[in-house]
Amino acid sequence: MPRPRLAPLVAATLLTALAVPARALAEPAPVEPWTADLTAVDGDDVGVAAGGGVLRLAPGAREGYLLLAPRELAGPVAAVAAEVDGSAPEGSAVQVDVRVAAGDGAWGEWLPAGAALPPGARTAQARVALTTGGAGGAATTGPEVRSVRLVPDTTAARAAQDDARGVVNGTTYRVFATREGLVGGTTANGHVITERDHFVALPSRRGLSPKGTGSYTVQVCADNGRCEWAPVWDVGPWNTKDDYWNPPATRESWKDLPQGTPQAQAAYLNGYNGGKDQFDRRVVNPAGVDLADGVFWDGLKLSDNDWVTVSYLWTASGLTGYVRTGGDGPLNVRGAASATAPQVGIAADYAQVRVLCQLRGQSVTGPEGTSNLWYRIATGKYVAKAYVTGVVGAKLC
Repeated sequence: MPRPRLAPLVAATLLTALAVPARALAEPAPVEPWTADLTAVDGDDVGVAAGGGVLRLAPGAREGYLLLAPRELAGPVAAVAAEVDGSAPEGSAVQVDVRVAAGDGAWGEWLPAGAALPPGARTAQARVALTTGGAGGAATTGPEVRSVRLVPDTTAARAAQDDARGVVNGTTYRVFATREGLVGGTTANGHVITERDHFVALPSRRGLSPKGTGSYTVQVCADNGRCEWAPVWDVGPWNTKDDYWNPPATRESWKDLPQGTPQAQAAYLNGYNGGKDQFDRRVVNPAGVDLADGVFWDGLKLSDNDWVTVSYLWTASGLTGYVRTGGDGPLNVRGAASATAPQVGIAADYAQVRVLCQLRGQSVTGPEGTSNLWYRIATGKYVAKAYVTGVVGAKLC
């Protein structure tokens, strides 16, 4: 199914709300501004190049972004202003997005200027996105960025402290899934798609993981009981600004739709927006998620596009772990704490899992060592601790 990658962006000087740790002091400590390093273009960046002190689109690219290094926060921060020195010719744009990680280490969504971010922020990260509508995306016609200065604001930090004590349960919705395919193509985060690959696409950049990470992962389950935990590495289907899992107040577009209803679903089933997507194309299926071939065929055992249940794990609270298989492909999810128990699903390499509890079972050796502990990540679904990193303080089941 044809679908775009990244949508045109907006911006110049931005203000993004950040929240504060629950244990913050009564008088917020100052957090000093910092200047982004625009020269460090490496493997987690897509479609950009740096030279002569200027960040540009790479030759031939029509969109791209530079992922800046995470910044530990010295105190509670309520907002961050991104002061951008650059230029954006007509038809092009520059945008700075910010996300924060709280005490459990899980990243909140990428959000643009003025949007409130989850409470409990201890680490902040920014990305600089560039787009152009120029023919062929030639770098000479695209935007240029000479500097980005990030300026924290602590004046509203005290007011956010009470919110930091809340518990987020996460969101789960039933949406229509389509098979992405496109083997050999490149995803929105720069990953080259392989045969029987394991990732998903959602129609918003707000939940896009950098390449080789699972910061934003979904748990997608079919009606046959099988589930896969897969990172979000692409943008689509149909739309690119449709974070339908968010409530209308914070949803980027289509704010008149109910939370959990993808725009494509409303267009296809109810004629919403004249039955067309954001690019004025006729919507021919109600898809709210695209599945890479490995998720579609191996994880869920689907034979055709179908309705599935999707949980957006970054919206949940609790213990977080990340699957590490050492490049040996996806991890089997078992029906009991044993490598010989029936396979009931798959957890992709790099995927985030929410750990409910741990128990003793068959001893397994993996990239994280040898252990007889297993994690329960959903009812009746277990993964070996030897293949999961980052979990601290899991209780016994």
